[in-house]
Amino acid sequence: MKSLYRYLPAISLSAFIVTFSCASAESKNAVALAAANSANTTVANAAPQGATIQIDANGPADTVRVFYKLLREKKFREAIFLTNLRPAIEGLTDSELKDFAVDFESIAGDVPAEIKINGEIISGDSATVTANLPDPNTDKEELQQIKLRKKGEIWVIQTVDEEAEGRIRTEGKQYFYNLRIETHEDEAKKMLERISKAELAHSLQNGGVYTDLQTLVAGGLLPPDVTTSASTGYNFVLTVSSDKKHYSATATPSEYGKSGKVSFLVSQDERGVPSVTSKDNGGKPLVK
Repeated sequence: MKSLYRYLPAISLSAFIVTFSCASAESKNAVALAAANSANTTVANAAPQGATIQIDANGPADTVRVFYKLLREKKFREAIFLTNLRPAIEGLTDSELKDFAVDFESIAGDVPAEIKINGEIISGDSATVTANLPDPNTDKEELQQIKLRKKGEIWVIQTVDEEAEGRIRTEGKQYFYNLRIETHEDEAKKMLERISKAELAHSLQNGGVYTDLQTLVAGGLLPPDVTTSASTGYNFVLTVSSDKKHYSATATPSEYGKSGKVSFLVSQDERGVPSVTSKDNGGKPLVK
């Protein structure tokens, strides 16, 4: 599951562009960020690698370069401070930030050692930087655009639109918590739909009988993370009838109010057609 990954564009490598690239010395942005954050983090000077254009210190392309460098080094607070997601993270304590370690570290692991920046267009206080970044769905590089806006003397990566910015200003540090819940709930529903499709595929290949979750995973019909809540935030339970002619599956938040609120159930009607229902059930599984 992609979790927060798909919501963070400039942080994305196609999706942290949901959506959490790359000269001389370190960007002034990172220095200002470290000071504002009191993190006392120093990033070593590095000549730009992979760039096909000249990168001016403190410019848009340099900001993109620094952002991905910090992200790759798992300096998540410093990296996100270079984006318009800053209000969502500056109020988080170090302990609270660790709550999102799984989400952010999965993103950091996809950042290549070299970011191939090949374009920079500046128009007033707006800029667009183009770079070749890997698509997480295909593992192939594709040309992506990163939008930036200038605030004072600092270029800020625009990872979310104005509507989301307004939400971030309102919710502050709760934004990521709320976003994680929404993301987990959305993907829990999609996982139940995948379970239905996997059961259909298995039944077509096995004389019309259904099977358990482990068999579907072993057969490559479902991803392994369906068996754990570590990355999904949900516990999935698949129940097959004794004659293996019927099944139902539930998705329940592993930590109600933190990883999700809504419980989901996929069940079959009298014709065997599956459908998903949902309800905030206080963290308890739904029953048919």
